[in-house]
Amino acid sequence: MVIMKLGKGLLVLLLLLVMFSDAELEETLKKREDIDKKSSLTDEEEIVEDDLENTFEHLREIKVLRDTILKLVPTSHPFLRDVLRGKQRKGDSQDDDDEDVVQKENLRETDMEAANSLIKSIVDRVKAMKNSDPNDRSLEEWDGVEFWGEDDISVTDFPEEENTIPLTPEQLEGEELFKKAQSILNATHANKAEAHKLLTAAATLGHREARSMLAWAQLLGTQISPSASSASSQDIPSALQTFKELAETGLPSAHMGLGFFYATGLGGLNASQGKALLHYTVAALGGDTRAQMALGYRHWAGVTTPASCERALDFYRKVANKVAEEVSLSGGPVIQRVRLLDEYENPGYTSGILDQDLIEYYQLLAEKGDIQAQVGLGQLHYQGGRGVPLDHQKALHYFQHAADAGNSLAMAFLGKIYLEGSDIVKQDNETAYKYFKKAAELGNPVGQSGLGLMYLYGRGVERDTSKALKYFSQAADQGWVDGQLQLGNMYFSGTGVSRDYKLANKYFNLASQSGHVLALYNLAQMHATGTGMMRSCPTAVELLKNVAERGKWSDQLMMAHNEYREGRVDEAFVTYTLLAEMGYEVAQSNAAFILDRAETTIFSEEEGFVRALYLWARAAAQGYSPAQVKLGDAHYYGKGTRVDYEVAASHYRSASEQQHNAQAMFNLGYMHERGLGLARDRHLAKRCYDSAAEANADARIPVALALLKLSFLFGLDYVQELSFIDQWDQFLGQNWDLYLIGMLTGMLSMVIYFRRPQPPPPRPAPPVN
Repeated sequence: MVIMKLGKGLLVLLLLLVMFSDAELEETLKKREDIDKKSSLTDEEEIVEDDLENTFEHLREIKVLRDTILKLVPTSHPFLRDVLRGKQRKGDSQDDDDEDVVQKENLRETDMEAANSLIKSIVDRVKAMKNSDPNDRSLEEWDGVEFWGEDDISVTDFPEEENTIPLTPEQLEGEELFKKAQSILNATHANKAEAHKLLTAAATLGHREARSMLAWAQLLGTQISPSASSASSQDIPSALQTFKELAETGLPSAHMGLGFFYATGLGGLNASQGKALLHYTVAALGGDTRAQMALGYRHWAGVTTPASCERALDFYRKVANKVAEEVSLSGGPVIQRVRLLDEYENPGYTSGILDQDLIEYYQLLAEKGDIQAQVGLGQLHYQGGRGVPLDHQKALHYFQHAADAGNSLAMAFLGKIYLEGSDIVKQDNETAYKYFKKAAELGNPVGQSGLGLMYLYGRGVERDTSKALKYFSQAADQGWVDGQLQLGNMYFSGTGVSRDYKLANKYFNLASQSGHVLALYNLAQMHATGTGMMRSCPTAVELLKNVAERGKWSDQLMMAHNEYREGRVDEAFVTYTLLAEMGYEVAQSNAAFILDRAETTIFSEEEGFVRALYLWARAAAQGYSPAQVKLGDAHYYGKGTRVDYEVAASHYRSASEQQHNAQAMFNLGYMHERGLGLARDRHLAKRCYDSAAEANADARIPVALALLKLSFLFGLDYVQELSFIDQWDQFLGQNWDLYLIGMLTGMLSMVIYFRRPQPPPPRPAPPVN
């Protein structure tokens, strides 16, 4: 129906062009003749004449197009005849007004049928004329234009004429296989091997989306093949070839793939940000979520395109709408963001991922009847995260045991499981109400919020907004995020209470502090529309970006981390790079980390340094201070760019002043001490060292050594008159300060060694009787 309406709109536009182009052409010709009669022209008149010349040429083109339309449209067609007749009667007498009214009424009644018939007639005439008279100059304007052909018009667009080409048996079979594969992949326990078999069979039958999904699996190295082993399943050249073939058919996901190739230069393709932007745009207009996120990020950050908050808002809103629609009562999956740089530089860094031994320990406690372990494992399996896969069957098992022991939180979560339902647990309002009621009577906020939901929407009980308000208020007073969210919804919509945008904003803010996706989404909508507050496009975009990055595709972050830990670095790098294009800051820094360490074989070491530089820059622009320090290191050591101490110092200063990064402060102190890119000033160096020690306790030991060296240098300042001091650098070399630090470190180690606590002396043996 959308195509039909578009066709009708375009048809009316062309008909208006037919009606009014003659009059405009004649008027312009008269103006041109008047100008030609003038014997002399001033400069200003010459400009006017040039404008009219351009207008005249433009209208000549319109006339050619009009003539083409008149060739295509049968003048005897009732739809066109009525429109043209309306134009001819425009100057008729008042006696014809009644006849005009009748004609308009007839036109309304037959509009749908006539427009549909006319569009089909135009298509047929175009095909016939292009086949019979290929030298017709009037058809040159139509070359390369896609008409409303049989590939674009569905049966629903022309309900009266069922002459569309039906799907072949092979196409029908391919579509059925593809839908089965999708249902398997969307299940709680996805059988990837079975899904791969179905996708392969559908692709063999020519199914485009199935071919595209297999191409993405080849690009990312996703192990969904039943024969997958430790060997890499990544095949970047084959994926590129498939995307090229499918992009010619207009498939959005294939255009997204091509855009990704052009943006990153994978597969030996020459990187072209212009082509990447073009393919991303085509894919985004076709509804591809990844492309919409990529364009939203580029317009927000001004990457290879002018920054535009409104355009970023438009793209991110489309993705956020999809995420909000899929959020369940569980609040959506937990997003685990693990930074490879932090893991590498901080041995004590805790990413939040539970070790398998620890999980097995909790399972042992749960099986022995430990209620807290049962509830904890139930929550982990209910929401996923921390390295534990989402599994409602196991969650039900653990919650059931804890609930039987009288735990109110387990009862409340059982109510959520039965209220929501899944492919594992059948939805049951009666059972959900029973568990919510027991939990609420014990004062549990999760149970109170669950009862509020059931009364608000009349799920298994009679709808009662006053009871819903009471239960939500009780839950919100105890700080439960769902109660805060639902109170915000009630005040925003005026359901059961007087509409109050300030209170809605208050409760949405409280819920968003716990990271609830829907609270972030609702706040973003309020900021985007200026509802109850001043409109703020930047705030709305940041909130919607946060929502968009919590979609189901975010689980690829953990997949990439697991691949990196398993030694499949190339696969992890491509996945991180794809997520980096979609705007994930943690993916940008992780991809840059892999390139910086030259761990991938996809790019050469020098090329990797160059690409790492712009990835660090994108991560730094999103507020990641270690990325800002890495940018300074790249310019200091000349990795991926030329050595430039001043630029390095500017990056260190940004990280120091904006994010109070201790490493950046220390580096600034060293550059002030040596006079590298900054004025040589040991007093400023000492101040920077002291600031680094205050910002991070881990920096105290290196700062202490640096201050010891500074003290030594301050002492040397008093004996600058001695001649051998001038030869100091020549005697020990340019890195003499490093030797001094080593000596001081050795002295400090000796002091620590000799001052260590001594073991108590052995007790004398008791006398032997």
